[in-house]
Amino acid sequence: MHELELIQGLQRGNEQAFEELVEVFKDRVYNTALGLLQSAEDAEDISQEVFIKIFQTIESFKGDSQLSTWIFRITVTQSLDYLRRKGRKKRSGFLVSLFERKAVDVPEFHHPGMAAEQKENAVLLFKAIRELPEQQRAAFLLQKMEGLSQPEIASVLNVSEGAVESLLQRAKAALKKRVAAHFKM
Repeated sequence: MHELELIQGLQRGNEQAFEELVEVFKDRVYNTALGLLQSAEDAEDISQEVFIKIFQTIESFKGDSQLSTWIFRITVTQSLDYLRRKGRKKRSGFLVSLFERKAVDVPEFHHPGMAAEQKENAVLLFKAIRELPEQQRAAFLLQKMEGLSQPEIASVLNVSEGAVESLLQRAKAALKKRVAAHFKM
C-alpha cells in the first residue's frame, strides 16, 4: 500500500490499513521512544499510546508533511510529555526520600542493540544523552538512531533547520565533554 492509500484507509477506519501502519512503524516508534526514555517498559507503553493517538487523530493529518514525520512528531511529543510527568513525580519522590534519608538511584540503561563488550561505553553514552536538554536529546537521537535528515528533524520538532543544526552541535559538544571527562579519570 502506498502512503496516500494507507492514509486514506486509516481515515476511513480500515483495520487492515492500521495493521499495516503498525507493522511498518512499530520498530521505529519503539526505538525512538526507547532512545528518549531509556526504559524498555516505558518505551513499550509510549509506543502503544502513539498508535492509539494516531488512530484517534488521523483525520487531522493534512498531508503537509510525510506520514513518517507526523508519526515521529507524535512519538517525540508523547515521550517528552511522559518524561515531564515522570520528572514531576520523581521530584516529589526525591523530597520524600530526603526526609526519609534514603538514597534514590537512577537505573542503568542497556540498549538491546549493543554488543556485550560495548555495554560499558553504551551505559556512559546513554547516561550522557539522558542529561541533555530535551530538544537536544530528541534531535540527536532522531539523527543518530533513526537516520533522519536535518530538514526531517526540523519538521518533527517544529523548529527551523538552523535551530536543528544548533541543537545537534550543542548536543555533540556536550556529549563529547561529558564522555571525555569520564575517560580522564
